Amino acid sequence: MAEKLREISDLSREELLEFVTDAAKRWLAHDGLWFQAIENKHGMEEAIEMDRLAWEKFTVNEANRIIKQLNLEPNGGLQALKQALKFRLYALINEQEIIEEDENTIVFRMNRCRVQEARKRKGLPDFPCKPVGIVEYTGFAQTIDPRIKTEIVACPPDAHPDEYYCAWRFKI
Repeated sequence: MAEKLREISDLSREELLEFVTDAAKRWLAHDGLWFQAIENKHGMEEAIEMDRLAWEKFTVNEANRIIKQLNLEPNGGLQALKQALKFRLYALINEQEIIEEDENTIVFRMNRCRVQEARKRKGLPDFPCKPVGIVEYTGFAQTIDPRIKTEIVACPPDAHPDEYYCAWRFKI
């Protein structure tokens, strides 16, 4: 007789956390493979433009799903943004931090980035993600609260300190 197949609902808390983290890694791997397919066929400039267009929609979708999942208040300001940033798919697989500069300003830093660290291991320069990052972080923040303004602190190809790959300032 065949053994009963496990269901997601059968997983322990620890197994669920491992599963969700692995799912985020699989999502990022697909994102990278999709990008490389466009790059190989049409070049880096076209791949970045297509990536920018995809992230323009995905970041809003992700923010709206997080708002619903966490039952965040509309126009929840920087507090809602700080909460939502902790539930992005990236938060499971990258090392990030949020610094409060004052009551109206926070800085989000991506200290360890799987994409950039993979390139570093291969001896490649930083991936020039700034055009995509502008769309991604601005769209995410404004979906959480349209009053939030996004500024770039640093994002490749910009120079950045060793402590982080990219950083974004959010003001309200």
